[in-house]
Amino acid sequence: MVLNPQITNLVIILFMMQASKKVPFDNPDVLMAVRGAYVLSNLVILGVYLYVQQQINKKKAKSKGKNSDLTTLKYVEPAPMGSTDEPKLVTTTNQQYDLTQLRGLYKSQLMGVGMMCVMHLYFKYTNPLLIQSIIPLKGAFEGNLVKIHLLGNEPTGDLKRPWKAAAGLMGGLQGGDGPKGDKKSIEAAERAGRGGAKEE
Repeated sequence: MVLNPQITNLVIILFMMQASKKVPFDNPDVLMAVRGAYVLSNLVILGVYLYVQQQINKKKAKSKGKNSDLTTLKYVEPAPMGSTDEPKLVTTTNQQYDLTQLRGLYKSQLMGVGMMCVMHLYFKYTNPLLIQSIIPLKGAFEGNLVKIHLLGNEPTGDLKRPWKAAAGLMGGLQGGDGPKGDKKSIEAAERAGRGGAKEE
C-alpha cells in the first residue's frame, strides 16, 4: 500500500518539529551544518530540474517524424477559482507542456527559497530549515516530470498528460480538478468557441 504524499509530509513535519526542539541551534557549528543541509537540498533539486530540462530538450532535438514528445496535446484549462472567465481550450505539444510545468516548478522553488530566507535571516526562525531541507526534496522526486524524465516511468495512467491538480487546498485554489483532457470536454470547449489558446 502506497501512502498519500500529503500524509507522509504531515508525518515528516510533525516528527521534524519534535526533533528540531532537541537541536542546539544556538551552537554556531550546528546552525551552519543545518544551513548547509538546506543549501545542499536546494542544489540537488536544482540539479534534478536542470537534468529534466536537458532530457526534455534532448528528446525534442532527436525527434523526427512521429515522436510522443511532439504529439499534439489538447486539454481544457479550468478558470482560476473566483474568476468569471470560461475554461479555455489549450493546444500544445507534450514537450511544450512539460517545459511549461517545469517553469512552474522553478518558480515555486524560487519562491520557497525566498520565503525561507526572509523567515531565517529577517525573523531569525531556524526550525523550518530542517523541514525545508526534506519536504521540497521529497516533493521533487514525487513530481510527474521527474518520474517520467529521470526515473523513466511511462506517461500513462496517473502520469498521462495533462496532469491533475495537486490534491488539497492549493489544488482547489488553482482550479479544482485541474485540466481536463477527455474528448467530451475538448469537443464542448471547441463548440463553445473557447479554443485558440496555444502554449508557446
